[in-house]
Amino acid sequence: MGKVVTGVTASLALIEQAVDEKADAVLVHHGYFWRSESAPIVGAKRTRIKTLLENDISLLAYHLPLDGHGEFGNNVQLANQLGIHVDGRFSTGGKIDIGFVGRPPQPMTASGFAAHIEKVLRRRPLVIGDQNSMINQLAWCTGGAQHYLDRVLDLGVDAYISGEISEQTVHTARENGVVYFAAGHHATERYGVQALGEHLVEHFGIAHTFIDIENPV
Repeated sequence: MGKVVTGVTASLALIEQAVDEKADAVLVHHGYFWRSESAPIVGAKRTRIKTLLENDISLLAYHLPLDGHGEFGNNVQLANQLGIHVDGRFSTGGKIDIGFVGRPPQPMTASGFAAHIEKVLRRRPLVIGDQNSMINQLAWCTGGAQHYLDRVLDLGVDAYISGEISEQTVHTARENGVVYFAAGHHATERYGVQALGEHLVEHFGIAHTFIDIENPV
């Protein structure tokens, strides 16, 4: 029987805890070797990879496929956590439409929904827009998906949830009357790897531990 440790990002802190757990593999959402990343394996990247190799630990990373998966994905799992009813997806312009559209557990004000998000995710969201606006329909895409707000405007929803926020996001939301919730990149993407880890437990009989490395972003 093997053991897998799951986490959001393959940081050194996560890898060191995986070593302590005597894990055979680390399964994450954010791995290494991004398209715009410098190729040389030096510095912190070298330390991470060296630690994995010396302890015979495999690293598995699923980025966009985990965002968009219909059962274990970050967006579906965030909806499960927040009690959002999923009605469909919206186009994000790639091979996988990772954005989702739906309804809150019941219609509520923006301030009420912000309090609900804070209670569930244990992190206070930054809210842009009228706090008294009623949220009947919303769209969401976890992580750093604030740039999809322009696409969301065509959906006619009352609000959009993502993880991060950029300067221009504030003006776009205000000027178009859409409430924007920046609920945290890490906080919104905790749940996909956990669901996938539990799926592996059920189907392969392996041990699984989720390790949440604190990240305020």
